[in-house]
Amino acid sequence: MGLADIEFELNDSERAVCDQAHKFADEVMRPAAAQLDRLSDPADVVARDSVLWSVFARFHDLGFDAIESPDADASPLQAARLRFLVNEELGWGDSGLAISLGVAGFHRFFARLSGRPELIERFCHPASRDIGCWAVTEPDHGSDTLAFDQPHFKDPAIRANCVARKEGAEWVIRGQKSAWVSNGTIATVAALFCTIDPSHGFDGGGVALVPLELDGVSRGKPLDKLGQRALNQGEIFFDDVRIPEEWMVVGKEAYGFVVEQVLAMANAAMGTIFVGTARAALEHALHYAHERIQGGMPIFRHQSVKSRLFKAFMQVEAARALARRVALYNGTHPPLVQYSIASKVFCTQTAFDVASTAVQIFGGNGLSREYPVEKLLRDARASMIEDGCNDLLSIVGAEKLW
Repeated sequence: MGLADIEFELNDSERAVCDQAHKFADEVMRPAAAQLDRLSDPADVVARDSVLWSVFARFHDLGFDAIESPDADASPLQAARLRFLVNEELGWGDSGLAISLGVAGFHRFFARLSGRPELIERFCHPASRDIGCWAVTEPDHGSDTLAFDQPHFKDPAIRANCVARKEGAEWVIRGQKSAWVSNGTIATVAALFCTIDPSHGFDGGGVALVPLELDGVSRGKPLDKLGQRALNQGEIFFDDVRIPEEWMVVGKEAYGFVVEQVLAMANAAMGTIFVGTARAALEHALHYAHERIQGGMPIFRHQSVKSRLFKAFMQVEAARALARRVALYNGTHPPLVQYSIASKVFCTQTAFDVASTAVQIFGGNGLSREYPVEKLLRDARASMIEDGCNDLLSIVGAEKLW
């Protein structure tokens, strides 16, 4: 039992991609995510024999990681539509895996942004199996590193935990990124957001492409956390790591603008992913409500249950409409960060609220790991903090309303 998709403008090719993504989410992601979620040691999630690697391989074989490629035969509008269709289905499959698969290609965006042929060849080759990460969060600095329009962002008294200094034709990186770096312990290359001019605070930052096999790079252990346990996260340490100057692809002059644009893209993607998560919770609740008998009838026949389910349905469809509208705009115009933030905040809150409704409808069974909704609740709760916590993001977005 699934919800109807009333996106009436999709052509046959787009429907086929959507169907393929749904099949991948159903047959590959969901079983793998359930297995990975039950592992008590997060190190086992990324072990050599983990099912995680077959998920990555299948995702690549199906070509989902090439949707963003300039070589893809699609207009910006078509690419944007495919992006929200695939992201929603991946979020329906498993949000943690969806984020891991998405951020795995993060470095390629910056290689292309640089316009430097040697970086594009090295990091964007179609045969590459590099896994990327967005290394921005630090032990002493979380969402504040993304608050580009807040006064503290330019405060030199706030000291970063990861700094790069120029030495001749090289940059030398010292410091660390926190345990919340997605793909942190499995990535082979980082899109590293670091401070290069501390006199300007976070605004004096830069973005470097850093292969993580370089001398001086080390990792922490995978983080043990409440939800999205299939999403590997962990610390990265830099002990005088040297990179060529051309690998610093964004300098301090453009850093604030780039943070804004990256936040807009990332938040929009989070919106569509967690629409999928909300949809999954609603579908589980609907299915259960038609099967569970109480008071001599399926609980769906009780008015209170019907009312709660319809409210959840409205929440999902409202979130879906916002997420898709923002995704289409961002794919065809310079992104507007306030709309992306609205999508992320609204859709993640919706996912949590709908998952909570689903747990309540499942009753005691909703608390059991035998059923899927308790995991969806944990996964959705994590979404309200990652990629910028919703409270701070709302403050950042509000600056753009005046």
